[in-house]
Order: sequence, then C-alpha cells, then structure tokens
Amino acid sequence: MAEINQAESAPRIWQVGALCRAVADALDARFNPLAVRGEISGFSRATSGHCYFSIKDETGQIRCAMFRRAASLLDFSPRDGEMVELRGRLGVYEPRGDLQLIVESMSRAGAGALFEQFLKLKAKLEAQGLFDPAHKRPLPIMPRGIGVVTSRGAAALHDVVTTLQRRVPHIPVLLAPASVQGSNAPQELAAALSSLYLLTQDGRDQRPVASRDSATHPAPAGPVIDVILLVRGGGSMEDLWAFNDEQLVRTLAQSPVPVVCGVGHETDFTLADFVADVRAPTPTAAAELVAQPREAWLGALDALARRLQDAAYRRLDQHNQQLDLTASRLGRPSARVGQQRLRLAATAQRLQFLSEQLLRQRRQSVQQMQASLPQAVQRGLSRSAERLQRAELQLGLLDPSLVLQRGYAWLTNTQGGTITGVGQTGVGQALRATLADGELDLTVTALS
Repeated sequence: MAEINQAESAPRIWQVGALCRAVADALDARFNPLAVRGEISGFSRATSGHCYFSIKDETGQIRCAMFRRAASLLDFSPRDGEMVELRGRLGVYEPRGDLQLIVESMSRAGAGALFEQFLKLKAKLEAQGLFDPAHKRPLPIMPRGIGVVTSRGAAALHDVVTTLQRRVPHIPVLLAPASVQGSNAPQELAAALSSLYLLTQDGRDQRPVASRDSATHPAPAGPVIDVILLVRGGGSMEDLWAFNDEQLVRTLAQSPVPVVCGVGHETDFTLADFVADVRAPTPTAAAELVAQPREAWLGALDALARRLQDAAYRRLDQHNQQLDLTASRLGRPSARVGQQRLRLAATAQRLQFLSEQLLRQRRQSVQQMQASLPQAVQRGLSRSAERLQRAELQLGLLDPSLVLQRGYAWLTNTQGGTITGVGQTGVGQALRATLADGELDLTVTALS
C-alpha cells in the first residue's frame, strides 16, 4: 500500500520542449489576447526590421518582440523611457524558455498620446503660417497699459503683480480673469483676450463712441493696453493642455498688440508660446520683459538732462567766442586793410617772379630747338632717301619683264585683253604672245 501511494505521488517527468509548449498553451488559454501598459526599456531594431525590447514598471518587466510587419505600421519612433500601450499575445520563447510578449500593435500612452496630438496640431498651424517669425512684433519700451490674462487665484498672478508694482508702479495693469485649466479654460482664455483687444488702440478705433445705444455697445473704458501677458504656473502636460487649444492659438494670432506668453516653467512648451510675439520662461520673467524699472528711466532722464545742460553751455561758449572775434575785427578795420595790402604786394611779387621764370623757360626751349633743327632735318632727309631706295627696289621686283625673262609669255587677244584661261579662246582665234625680247602673233589650232 505504501508503494502504491509513493508511485501515485511521483511527479510527471517532462521533456523540456514539451514543458515549454504546455506552458505556452496555458498562457495562451488564460491571457491571450491581452493589452499591457508600461515603459520601454532596451529598445533595438534589427537589420531584419524586427524590434526587441522590454516593457516594465516599478514591480516587473517582460521581454517583447515586434516583428517587421507590425513594426512597419508604427506612426512614431519608440525610444527608451517612453510610456506605451501594447497589444499582442503572451507566450514562451522555447529555445531559451523565456516569457515573451509578441507585440501586434503599439501606441503612446497618457502624455505620449497628448504629445502626439500636440505635434500634429503644431505642424498644421505652422504650415498655415501662424508661427512665422516675420509676424513677431517688438515689445513697447514704455507701454501705456499692461493687460494680464490668468486665473484670479493663480500664484502666477501674484508674481506678475508684485513684479510690476516693484518695477513700474506708474503703469496701469488690467486683469482679464479666466480659468487656466479644465475643459472650459480655452474658451474663457480666448474671451479674456478678446475683451483686452477692445482696450487696445485698434480696438478703441473700431468701437462706436458712447451714444444712445451705449447700454448695448458702451465705449471702451480704462487705460490703453499696449501689451498683453498670458501667464500660468507650471504643471504637467495635461495641466497645460488648455494653452494648446487651436481656437486659443488663432485668437492669440489676431492680437492687435504684442503678446508675451509666460506659461509653466522654462522647460514647458505650449502652442501659445509659438504664436506669441515673445516667450518668457516664467510668469515673473514675462512681467520683467515689459517693465523696465522706473529707476532706470529716472537715471536715463537725469543723464539726458546733464547732456542737455552741457550742450547748452558749450553752445553759449562758442557763440561768445565768435562774438569776441567779430568785435575784434570790427574794432580795427585799418589792420584788416593792412593785411590785405600785404597779401596784394606778395601776390604781385609772386606773379612777376612766375612770369620771368616762364619767359626764361620759353627762351631756353627756343634755343634748344634752334640748335637741334639742322640735325633733325638731316635725319629726316636720310630716312626719306632710305625709304625711296627701298620703294625703287620693291618696284623693280614687280617689273613684268623679269617674269618674261624666266620663259613665261603674256597672251592677249586682238583687242588687247589678257588671256588667263583656255575658256577665253577658240579654235582659229588670233592671239599675241609677248616675250622678253619681242612679240609673236599666234593662231589657236586646237584646245586641250
């Protein structure tokens, strides 16, 4: 009996390959198909196009394989540390006995999906020219009024107001409150911006003056807004998503005055940053960009006042010096006459000296020409005689009789016309041949 119990309790002995297949069948029946979310680790793409990586979280990880067909359907480039959602089948890689997820599809998870949406909308708006640097406007040096769009309870509002109060307490600041997070935030932000547009110079020019219908269309009241600050504190991508709204971006692009966007921290970027005229790393920095310290302006005014005073003093000194010089000239006219007489005498003496010097030079030139004239005439006659001899020689060489002496004859017809070819003669035609020592009368008997 004891032996029977021992036999029944003995475990089954598996072959390794069979055990792997049994485990794979159990996993397939229990879990597949499945979806899992986690962080990519050790991602690599083989030359065959297959992708190998691990998916992990804080408590574990699973090896994954994504074959070329599924990898070709990806619309993004996976990278380590990225949160993704995978769909596939869990199994066992029998040659190593490893647990493995065969991935059939992959998509970004959470912030990754938002980031993908962010990139698509950014590309669309950029193609339409909303982010063109040519549309960026410089900030006003001394704005007449500053508009602020943010939430009433935001810490960013406190930072902006504190900075502006410290640096430019004389410039009025107008708050247009709006939610900066949530589903209603984009509409409220766009409405707040539009309300500030009515207080700009362009907005006032386009609104009717208060009249009988002022109850329905009141004229804008308050300071003229020359710059607008759109600010919010830091947060996750989901927290800042309202500033990626397409309608809000288009509203910002229509602003009649420069807009400074100070949303989040220095590493945070939203579409509002790209369409704004200036991006500030923080709300405080946004306030500092439009608020030159009052002390700097007062110092500049003092420096200008000193320069103006110094310039006035220098101008007075110059006029006084000119007045003294003019008075000295008017007081002694005889001295001026004496100076002019001296200048006239010096000019007359110089003119006489130059005339005599010019006359001497001309005399010397005439004497030199007289001395060299016979020699020049003789040289000219010699050159003319030489040219005449050369011409006689060349003319002699052209004498036709010299050619006739070498055995040639000059043929002419009875009219004296020169015969240069057979075509000018005919059988029985009389010709005359001129030789070196006389002439012969000939008759053409045949042509060849």
